[in-house]
Amino acid sequence: MALRNILKEGDETLSRRCRPVTDFNKRLHELLDDMAETMLSANGVGLAAPQVGVLRRAVVVLETNTPEGEECVIELVNPEIVESSGEQTEPEGCLSVPGAYGMVTRPDHVKVRAQDRNGEWFELEGVGLTARAFCHEIDHLDGHMFTELCDHILSEEELEAYYAEQRQQEGTE
Repeated sequence: MALRNILKEGDETLSRRCRPVTDFNKRLHELLDDMAETMLSANGVGLAAPQVGVLRRAVVVLETNTPEGEECVIELVNPEIVESSGEQTEPEGCLSVPGAYGMVTRPDHVKVRAQDRNGEWFELEGVGLTARAFCHEIDHLDGHMFTELCDHILSEEELEAYYAEQRQQEGTE
């Protein structure tokens, strides 16, 4: 496994639509392994192949609905959203736009259909942050970034105020 360079906003690769994966081989396995290592090293919750310069429909997402201390990386090859429901509006960021966050509305629950690293089809549901990450990463495969979905990038003060309000509502402050 190896860390890969994460492309930054402005790189034309990030605005291109990815091609489906057709070869489920060692090269794909290495890509998925490298993407997982790169995402975890960068403290991300998702990473799409175009973010590391590969125009193929593959993403990795960190399952966020796990017990504390457990890590579960989900690999989605040729993913598509087949169902969605609910709504969540939260600050969203991206490893390709470091330090920037904007308020983005996404479904609160999604079901994706995808292939695994060996080409087997499966369906998986995600809620909350995992659902948001599925949508965000699949958008990358179509050449879209979260910055297209938010009105403006939040200032540090706006972001801090949002999280302070959330903590207050949860009674943790």
